[in-house]
Amino acid sequence: MPLSAVAICSRALIKLGARPITSLDEGTAEAEVAQALYDHTRDTLLSAHPWSFATAQVSLARLSGGPVADFKHAYQLPADHLRTLSAGGDGRGSGLVYRQAEDRLWTDATAVALTYIFRPDESAFPPFFAEALSARLAAAFCLPLTESTSRGELLHRLADDAFRAARLLDSQQDTPPALTHFPLVEARG
Repeated sequence: MPLSAVAICSRALIKLGARPITSLDEGTAEAEVAQALYDHTRDTLLSAHPWSFATAQVSLARLSGGPVADFKHAYQLPADHLRTLSAGGDGRGSGLVYRQAEDRLWTDATAVALTYIFRPDESAFPPFFAEALSARLAAAFCLPLTESTSRGELLHRLADDAFRAARLLDSQQDTPPALTHFPLVEARG
C-alpha cells in the first residue's frame, strides 16, 4: 500500500487491535477518530525535531508594512511553515536576530533566508518517521476507541521509543555540527 494518511492511520489502528480503514470519511468510529486526530498528531511530530526530510530553505518576501516597534521589516512566512529553525541573510542560513509573530517574521535585515520545518506529503516520509507517526497515532487513538488507559500508557511508551529511534536515524543523515565559538579554547590561544 502506498504511503498515505489512510495507510498510516490503518497501521496505527492495527497496532491498536482495531480494524484498518479504507478512507478517512468512511463513517466508522475508527475513521472518525483518525480524521479528528491525524493532522494535529502529524504536525506535532513533524514540529518536534528538525527532520532532514521536512527541512527547507527559502528567501522570504518582504511585506510593505513593517512592525510597529522593535524591528524595521516584516516578511511573510511560507504557507507550509510549521516551525522556524533559523533565519539568516547575506548568503547565510542563520545569524539574524528576529521575532516570529502570527504568520510573519520581523527583523532589521533587508533580505532573509529562512530555514524551517514544512509539512511534506506522506509519500515523502521515510520508513522510520512513518513508524514513529503510526506509533504516536496508535497511542492517540487508544482512549477514544478502546477506553483502556493501561493499553494507552503502554502505547505512549512505545511511541516515545519509536520517536527516539526515528530521531537517532534522522540525525545520522547530516554532518555533526562543529563548535564555532568556544571561549575556553580561545583563551588558551
